[in-house]
Amino acid sequence: MKETYTYAVSRVRCRETDLLTRLDFDRLMQCKTEEECLRTLQDKGWGKEAGVSLSAEDLLLEENTRLWQFAGELVPDLTVFNVLRLSADFNNLKAAIKSVLTKTSPPHIYMAGGTVDPALMQEAVEKNDFSLLPPFLSEPGRQAAQVLLQNRDGQRCDVILDRACLLAIQQAGKESDCPLLSDYAEMVTALANIRVAVRCQKTGKNRTFLLEALTPCRTLSLESLCTAALKGRDDFLSYLSFTPYAEAAEALRESMTRFEKWCDDRLMELIRTQKYESFSLGPLIAYILARQNEMSNVRVLLAGKRHHMDDRLIQERLRELYV
Repeated sequence: MKETYTYAVSRVRCRETDLLTRLDFDRLMQCKTEEECLRTLQDKGWGKEAGVSLSAEDLLLEENTRLWQFAGELVPDLTVFNVLRLSADFNNLKAAIKSVLTKTSPPHIYMAGGTVDPALMQEAVEKNDFSLLPPFLSEPGRQAAQVLLQNRDGQRCDVILDRACLLAIQQAGKESDCPLLSDYAEMVTALANIRVAVRCQKTGKNRTFLLEALTPCRTLSLESLCTAALKGRDDFLSYLSFTPYAEAAEALRESMTRFEKWCDDRLMELIRTQKYESFSLGPLIAYILARQNEMSNVRVLLAGKRHHMDDRLIQERLRELYV
């Protein structure tokens, strides 16, 4: 018998009323400075303590930590959310490898919400003992560290870890009994493949590099995607027009920024069906993704205010909301 999440869903429904609305974002847009935006967000309950001044990065890190603390209250075992948690793991592993091997210590390099403690990742890199990590991280981590150490090839390091991340997400999606997670894993992988193909096309990468960077998925033929990308922009966009991601071609014709927004909006479209679910894991997944989308929008808005961007340009970059 499938587990039901009736009580957890009811808690999520209460929290959804605290999500920032379009009106809230309009008010933030009216703020003259980043500092005024931060105060407005804290007045809305963002941040640890009222009256304590936080930087933009500290505020967003705090909100992400609070999100995963709440997720831990909803279910007895966080592994049901692994499809959503794995990207934090690979982000943290990438950060640990680059920090240790380049002997730099930038602030805020680790994300909350992963399945593995970042301190363990740092220890594995420092000791060059990746057996300390779970199998899905150990081999990609070893390969990426070796490439960075021997060849100083940061791009190749990223490719190894990004592909391993998508493979892990795909596997977690297959193992989940939640259709939304399976669909999410497929969409994230397909959109990442399109993104990789566009970047490889722009930088003149060869077929071997591109095929090594792409990740198998159900909804795109990697061979066809690769062939179209290598032929040129027009052939690539034409190929996309005959896939489930035809709208991506239209977005890419405008700009890469428009495409990135379209990707996030497509994911919001995927989860909106969960607004009417009451018993499954789906609404919990949707809430986590909605909060992450909300934080992405706040990050875009704060960066725009910090760099004195025109309000119209900021608005164009804001993603669709869940509420």
